Amino acid sequence: MNHLLPDVDVVAAYIELRDRFVSLLRTVPEDLGNRIVPHCPAWTVCELASHVVGVPEDIIAGRMDGVASDAWTRAQVERHRGKTLCDLADLMEGLSTQFDPMIQYFPAMARSQMVLDAMSHEHDLRHAVGRPGARDSQAVAVGVSFLREWLSKSPVPDVESLFMFGVQDFDLIRAITGRRSRAQVASLGLPVHIIDALHAQSLFSTPPKSIEE
Repeated sequence: MNHLLPDVDVVAAYIELRDRFVSLLRTVPEDLGNRIVPHCPAWTVCELASHVVGVPEDIIAGRMDGVASDAWTRAQVERHRGKTLCDLADLMEGLSTQFDPMIQYFPAMARSQMVLDAMSHEHDLRHAVGRPGARDSQAVAVGVSFLREWLSKSPVPDVESLFMFGVQDFDLIRAITGRRSRAQVASLGLPVHIIDALHAQSLFSTPPKSIEE
């Protein structure tokens, strides 16, 4: 069974997310650009935005060697070092005429994963600057569908049961993608041992301390 949402819905979700992200960057005070992002403590707000902008930028330019690696994301951050939040908003908006027509041709899993990554960082940024919102967006639905498809092939025992505990999609995504501590996972009613086992076999990790969103 394929859990991914239809291509047209995934494309629309990314475009809506991009527009929200651009608007957010334009309304956040510039002095918050140097604030550390609690969910991504290696990055400031500007650096996180540089990564989100850098993904479509690199796809357009064909810079896909080492995609998703630390070196790939670090290059995105360094390339935009010194830019303001408004600079990054303008750049991301300007990419749309080239990038939007390309999205429909991406492999389905890669397209949904791109939405999950951008959506995760949208909410990392929202938390960092105190602007919660969009927790029931189409991008959240895309993120859950990607995780269901990805985990359907996971060797972790009972991992698919994570979707059967009645946890809201937003909180489930945040737990699976390493934005919830073990105590927070338990408070959601999710089996901590399954999240632990999943993180042991993926790039995600459980934060040592709870971060309240």
